Amino acid sequence: MRRMKNLFRSVALVAVVFLGIQHVSAQQKIGHINADEIFQLTPEFKTANDQLRTLNDTKTKELQGMWEEFQKKQTEANEKYRNRSEANKETVDAELQSLGQELQSMEQRIQEVQRVAQEDLGKKQQELLAPIQTKVMNAINAVAKEKGYAYVLDTSSGNVIYFQGGEDIAMDVRTKLGISPDAKPVTPAVPTEPQQ
Repeated sequence: MRRMKNLFRSVALVAVVFLGIQHVSAQQKIGHINADEIFQLTPEFKTANDQLRTLNDTKTKELQGMWEEFQKKQTEANEKYRNRSEANKETVDAELQSLGQELQSMEQRIQEVQRVAQEDLGKKQQELLAPIQTKVMNAINAVAKEKGYAYVLDTSSGNVIYFQGGEDIAMDVRTKLGISPDAKPVTPAVPTEPQQ
């Protein structure tokens, strides 16, 4: 009999704990937000984006100038080769060899400038966008705490396969960041992947 009472108490205790966990789980609020969109709506992003676009344009023009110079030299080499004859063969061959070395050197410089330009853009992007990302994440966290959310899913990350229900907290975060409700995201000058 005593064993039966203990078994009954154990089953009752498990049921109470199980029901309590279900009740607590049912009380947790879940929100969702497109963090990339909020990120691109910030005034700081527009400023950073303009700076990145300017830097990108400057680097692109520099590379285009180098490429145009390379193409002129290549055209010059092609002309010399077409005008090569038995009479000027030795002279033209020496000039072509010199031009070939010059073209190879120019190509290496172009590749190096391109590599450095990509590094510079990457560093500048990180420098400008990381503080904005931190600000957005802090605002999302603050809204989640204020509104009592247990979880906030980022629908822009692609990790959320399905969600139904929950609340979109985008407007609350926009308000926290001082972003107008009708503001539209800025198209990034260079691909951005904010760090989370």
